[in-house]
Amino acid sequence: MTTSKIIGVGNYIPQETITNLFFDQHVFLDENGVALKQNNAIIAEKLKQITGIEERRYASKNQVTSDLGLIAAQQAIEDSGIDPETLDYIIFAHNFGDVHFGTVQSDAVPSLASRVKHLLKIKNNFCVAYDVLFGCPGWVEGVIQANAFIKSGIAKRCLVIGAETLSRVVDIHDRDSMIYADGAGAVVLEHTEDGTEGIKSHLSASYTLEEKDYLFFGKSYNNDACPNTKFIKMNGRKIYEFALTNVPDAMKQCFDASGYSINQLSKVIIHQANEKMDEAIIKRFYELYDLPVPENLMPMVLSKLGNSSVATIPTLLKMIKNGELPSHEVKKDDVILFASVGAGMNINAIVYQC
Repeated sequence: MTTSKIIGVGNYIPQETITNLFFDQHVFLDENGVALKQNNAIIAEKLKQITGIEERRYASKNQVTSDLGLIAAQQAIEDSGIDPETLDYIIFAHNFGDVHFGTVQSDAVPSLASRVKHLLKIKNNFCVAYDVLFGCPGWVEGVIQANAFIKSGIAKRCLVIGAETLSRVVDIHDRDSMIYADGAGAVVLEHTEDGTEGIKSHLSASYTLEEKDYLFFGKSYNNDACPNTKFIKMNGRKIYEFALTNVPDAMKQCFDASGYSINQLSKVIIHQANEKMDEAIIKRFYELYDLPVPENLMPMVLSKLGNSSVATIPTLLKMIKNGELPSHEVKKDDVILFASVGAGMNINAIVYQC
């Protein structure tokens, strides 16, 4: 069976570590512009209890999203050992383009994929470069699209990048700003017909009838300071309820389509958005099989890296491959389930055999 396999992985974890103390002097307001009654230390502690986030990483002031994506892409290409001129597609998942430090304007023309291709000095004009905007599940969706190109015979090799600098688009007066982070991850996918390794099934869904605005671009809670500037906003409770209702079923549908038994599942690599939410999703997923959650199934790095949107899953994959998470490893023939949920509201999943 023709499918695609991962032959190279890369990531970029920014150097600047931002602890919860960073937000100690922020003036947090509610959506009506009224100051929150609790002090910032209590607000940060509650955030940690709910999401698990203690630290996050921010890009350097001289870096933008495409810079982060380039570093991850270079790593993935080096890891794969291929000539970048043999790439048929470069797919770059992001949501806000390049936002320079100290500015609020998004720059996404030309595409970030085109910028990375230029910086990689690829001369092949038939290596097609384009961007994907699909919320946090964008990188997984890029992999699904690359796999479709490969299965159809349109492509043999694809580079899929996920990168974001969410620190540049947050409202500093919104306590939700503490969740977001920067980062990048990338993989090289290649055509395979060996029948074992590679993508076995996938699923994508977009819930837009009532759920479209659970994550959106909205005005600052400080209307006086930033009356005409918009920032990333979310309805956390709605997202939590949506995820717990819909993501486990989508994961099961995708996994069942792969033909594997649930007992063969080795790892679940899920978008790192909220530790309690992710744990609840996995619990409900296994309840659909009337089983408890196995130990060491789901690696989590959210506490130290925060939510870097499209970058969380490929970043985690590279960390596992590098042996950076002692209690987690991926071996030959292991079966992995990738899953993500985010703005749209979009959900997707992939079953992959190593």
